[in-house]
Amino acid sequence: MTKKDGVLALLVTFIWGINFSVIKLGLGSMDPFILASLRFFLTAIPLVFFLPRPEVKLSMLVLYGLLFGVGLWGMVNLGIHLGASPGVASLLLQLSAFFTIIFGYFFFSEKLNSKQIVAMLVSLCGLAILIFSSNTSSNLVALLFVIFGAVSMGLSNVMIKKISPKNVFSFMAWSSLFAPIPLLLLAVWTNKNLTLASAFSSIDGWGVFSILFQVYITTLFAYWVWNNLLKKYPISTVAPVSLLVPVFGFIGSAVIFQEELTATKLLSSGLILLGLVVFVLSNCVKKGEQT
Repeated sequence: MTKKDGVLALLVTFIWGINFSVIKLGLGSMDPFILASLRFFLTAIPLVFFLPRPEVKLSMLVLYGLLFGVGLWGMVNLGIHLGASPGVASLLLQLSAFFTIIFGYFFFSEKLNSKQIVAMLVSLCGLAILIFSSNTSSNLVALLFVIFGAVSMGLSNVMIKKISPKNVFSFMAWSSLFAPIPLLLLAVWTNKNLTLASAFSSIDGWGVFSILFQVYITTLFAYWVWNNLLKKYPISTVAPVSLLVPVFGFIGSAVIFQEELTATKLLSSGLILLGLVVFVLSNCVKKGEQT
């Protein structure tokens, strides 16, 4: 990887890491589902008027939009809103790597090697420590919503592999069309006193910044750069860099929200990250041996 592309890869992981803190900034003046709805509305509009519709079935566009918009980011927003710290959320979402391989086993008969199984068990130990150390039931529920998001991300990754859209940028924009309305309905259902007028009138400057950052920096720019790197270099070169996302996630949360890194949190995070490192590297070696 060239120095320029290496810097771009690091920039993407930095953006994705601090994005969790940016989400929390937006949640200060917005309902979690309203925030996600605006994110995907602006991701789709006005781009869909200029980009050709991807050559995939409409049902696949709808399903991916629901998985990625509602199942992933709607639930992650809700988890952070309920008390999951941005740092922990960025870490737990990386569990999607495990779910992606597990779903690949069922849908594509991809085999798991012994190192991957051990790596999963190590991370699960860290996850168990994190869950059992949650001091309130609300914190536990918050973590479970983020884990649900990781499951949705795993399914989204499997869908991308199954569909293999020729233009990922266009696919992201068009699939985003189908997330805003379900997210708005969830906002109304979970908050009976919420009206669209009150929801949008309460948005402050940090809320506007959060929306714009998530749409144009996190979603459109970062995913565009990352997908181009994946096309240009082997997965074994690009994928391990994503392990820096939770590192930047914790740094961003510590700087912006003074998140305390307790001994228990460091132990659980270390085990989860260790499992992820072994898992990703063993998977990359396996891919390299096949090529």
